Amino acid sequence: MKRTFLAAFFFILSFQLHAAEDGGFNILWITCEDMSPRIGCYGDNTVPTPNIDRLAAEGVRYTNCYGTYGVCAPNRHTITMGMYPTSTGAMAMRNWKRTSALKFITDPELLAIPTYEAVPPPQAKCMSEYLRAAGWYCSNNSKTDYQMQTPLSAWDDTTKKAHWRNRPDPNQRFFAIFNDVTPHESGTFKQRSPTYVDPATLEPPPYYPDTKNVRQSLAWHYDNIYAMDQWVGGLLKQLEEDGLMDKTLIFFYSDHGDGLPRAKRWVYDSGLKVPFIVRWPDGHGAGTVNDELVSFVDLAPTTLSLAGLKVPDHMEGQVFLGPNRDEPRRYIYACRDRMDPAPERIRAVRDQRFKYVRNYRPDLPYIGYIPYRDQAPIMQDINALIAKGERWENSWQFFDQTKPEEELYDCETDPWEIHNLADDPKYADKLAELRAAHEDWKATYGDLGEIPETELIKKLWPPDGKQPTTATPEVSVKDGTVTLTCASEGASIVYRTSPKGDWRLYTGPFSQNEAKTLEAQAHRYGWKVSKTASNAPDSH
Repeated sequence: MKRTFLAAFFFILSFQLHAAEDGGFNILWITCEDMSPRIGCYGDNTVPTPNIDRLAAEGVRYTNCYGTYGVCAPNRHTITMGMYPTSTGAMAMRNWKRTSALKFITDPELLAIPTYEAVPPPQAKCMSEYLRAAGWYCSNNSKTDYQMQTPLSAWDDTTKKAHWRNRPDPNQRFFAIFNDVTPHESGTFKQRSPTYVDPATLEPPPYYPDTKNVRQSLAWHYDNIYAMDQWVGGLLKQLEEDGLMDKTLIFFYSDHGDGLPRAKRWVYDSGLKVPFIVRWPDGHGAGTVNDELVSFVDLAPTTLSLAGLKVPDHMEGQVFLGPNRDEPRRYIYACRDRMDPAPERIRAVRDQRFKYVRNYRPDLPYIGYIPYRDQAPIMQDINALIAKGERWENSWQFFDQTKPEEELYDCETDPWEIHNLADDPKYADKLAELRAAHEDWKATYGDLGEIPETELIKKLWPPDGKQPTTATPEVSVKDGTVTLTCASEGASIVYRTSPKGDWRLYTGPFSQNEAKTLEAQAHRYGWKVSKTASNAPDSH
């Protein structure tokens, strides 16, 4: 299918959907973790994936969808904000709290790495908050991990019980996310799912040594993918039980590539490229394939546009579906920064065929010191061989203690990205083109990764790096109408009418009859949540 015809096809399709019944359609995102396109509809039949394959048969399968990072939290920030993490301070994994990934650290210099939240511009909101403000019921079951405290304003429910079935009005349009952790990296540390795959039948990627643990880890990964597909089937069954399959737009994708060494955390396709499927409510485009470049930064603006909402000016992605779709991308952009204790700064640009990698810390090895990752048996094998100096074919990205400043790969002839063409004169023009594309991206959006984290925190929370607190909201009652305001620019306000009630998003004045007693909080993203304001008799 030619690209021009495909663009016209989706324009007409989305227009038909918007022109449908007044209730419109719902949106469901089915997501999983740490998985490259290792599923049947993408040509990998190692394990049966009938439920995901069904989505592809009934929808549009994208072959070139990429995260902005090879790891979850910066990607999730990208997805919810529609902005590159390098624009908001969300680069390091994880920046805002100490986790089990850092529990082994004893180096005083590493312990001095500050904790801080990403700070988007004051007008920026989570994508779901815009939908809530427009009357949608928004539920997330249940991972957020946004590189900042999850705003109460973002979701109606983000617990493990969150479900479209919990919306108060069954006719209310919903945006729901369900996330499955089964394929997560930790699932290759030990057996998590029933055995399906025989390790002896697998062929490891060419950058791995062929060891027992390498094959076993791959087998466990596939076992977990098989289990995840059954979970997808359960969600589809619930949609069918509720009569919603023909009323719901479904996205399926993984949060980044495989949870395996030299995939997760890296800017190669093994860490960035994900399965991505869109199933339309009325079946249009069923079984087709789209080869256009799609970035995670595009998901928020595209979803808002499909919902009939204006895309906020601060969003840095583009719309790839619907009547307001932009021209197809020429490039996608990706990054790597500090991963747990391991410092790093890498940037990448990819077009339809070639990948450019710029190493801003060529003095550092690729793998760094990441104790969480090193728990994996596959990584223990690799580290043991490195310690012995026993190289294997295509092992340079594990062994080398420094990096070239630039890398260039032909992803068509070298899909594993192991043959660096940056010094080959035949590719000088392509190298120059993608280098310029990187510089243009940096000039357009900025790159806070240039700033050491000890200084970055002062830029995010000026002047001294101390986290500000959002101003307490003001409650005003006049002529039976309640108005809530906050002095902090861009702060979102939520309120509830009982101490254990759900927090509602404040979108404008409402009747005092709805809230004879009321609590309100305000939150400027990246700042501390405000104190609670109340009009209860004992609040003074």
